[in-house]
Amino acid sequence: MADVILEMRNITKTFPGVKALDNVNFSVTQGEIHCLVGENGAGKSTLMKVLSGVYPHGTYSGEIYFEGKECKFQDITDSEEIGLVIIHQELALIPYLSIAENIFLGNETAKNGVINWNEAISRTRDLLKKVGLDESPNTLITNLGVGKQQLVEIAKALAKKVRLLILDEPTASLNESDSDALLELLLQFKEHGISSILISHKLNEIEKVADSITILRDGSTIETLDSRKGHVTEDRIIRGMVGRDMTHRFPPRDSKIGEVVFEVRDWNVYHPIHEGRKVSNNVNIKVRKGEVVGLAGLMGAGRTELAMSIFGRSYGTRISGTAYKNGKEVDLSNIDKAIANGVAYATEDRKAYGLVLIQEIKDNITLANLKAISDYDVVINEPKEMSVTSGYREKLNIKCSSIRQMALNLSGGNQQKVVLSKWLFASPDILILDEPTRGIDVGAKYEIYTIINRLASEGKAIIMISSELPEILGVCDRIYVMRDGKIVGEMPASDATQESVMKCIMTQQQEVMAA
Repeated sequence: MADVILEMRNITKTFPGVKALDNVNFSVTQGEIHCLVGENGAGKSTLMKVLSGVYPHGTYSGEIYFEGKECKFQDITDSEEIGLVIIHQELALIPYLSIAENIFLGNETAKNGVINWNEAISRTRDLLKKVGLDESPNTLITNLGVGKQQLVEIAKALAKKVRLLILDEPTASLNESDSDALLELLLQFKEHGISSILISHKLNEIEKVADSITILRDGSTIETLDSRKGHVTEDRIIRGMVGRDMTHRFPPRDSKIGEVVFEVRDWNVYHPIHEGRKVSNNVNIKVRKGEVVGLAGLMGAGRTELAMSIFGRSYGTRISGTAYKNGKEVDLSNIDKAIANGVAYATEDRKAYGLVLIQEIKDNITLANLKAISDYDVVINEPKEMSVTSGYREKLNIKCSSIRQMALNLSGGNQQKVVLSKWLFASPDILILDEPTRGIDVGAKYEIYTIINRLASEGKAIIMISSELPEILGVCDRIYVMRDGKIVGEMPASDATQESVMKCIMTQQQEVMAA
């Protein structure tokens, strides 16, 4: 039997009114990739925060042993000192510092208070080589894509002589090629004896790299599956996560598509910092009543930039083009006008832009349409606000202690439902959903898909951006394919496959390279 490097025994963690972890037992062996899965709110991130010292010893009950020695971490510095490093889903990099400065921030190559920059640069080059990142140590983080930033985080962990690497949803914001590269890196670490704990909702990735899979449900350990003894299927993992079989990943929908509701013509957008870079290039799209239109493409294709620029010009400069609603030109020059004209945008980054995390659920739901719950457009009518938000809680099945609960304390799936509630309360005719299921589990995804179906059946025109092609194919009626800010393909979802969408993208790429 392989040596056990980590053992967590009977871990229990309670928040006011909620038992987040209930006698959880979890162990990792030397040099393995151990995946931790479960629905949103199952306790995965909480368990890792206990392990890494984010929640210090004394705030939970149970014991942690690392290489046979009991650990009582008081903060994250204690866990890092013994080689236990966590990389959170929200990257902890400073955009306007260089790669080298970020890697050694708090771990400086200093003597007598003076940083040795030559050593820092030299060590950074070595670390970047280990993670396969061909960038100058002096490159600013802001000039890197999300995939490369993730590699910088891993290089930062290696600088701390990591022995157990914890990654919380590391591929949630990555495209397929960047995700594959990161998973390959974990396999390389495994060969060098570095153990990893991987939290992910992408079950195909777990299938690809896991040695062991521990399933949490409602704060308790359900089971640990050993992939080395036999192939563990996605369906088997899902059954453990949700307690039942899910024979269909996508709910059926009888599409009833009407006339064109919304259209943009010759839409052009330039990057707000890099003035000469066009992020949306003569884009023409249309969406009909009751239709779900997908925007597919690789990371950096310009999908989010297009969506945000349409929604009140909230992204980009030198925006030109025309928008039409029901055949008439509409003014979308700012967010207030976009909302007034029935356009809503649910952002891909719910924590930074979609929610006010330190406010209550009810405050978030009514935020985009305060007039509707105000007397004389001045004073908020609290009974009306409570009634409205309670209705959305029930309608979208938001799991919370009450509508007065802070948005910060909700699981990812329930936060996403609050974002959707906010925009539904604004009564849009055109709803743009940007990565609506990012970072949420299969059960919560199914609920979001059901909500999208219901909105389409009510006649809403929906534009959906997703980096997961199976999701685009399973939810949408028609698909636009984007690359380098251009629409490079259009097809009905019924005729599309993952291969045909990727072929469309790659054919365009080859044409660009040939030119």
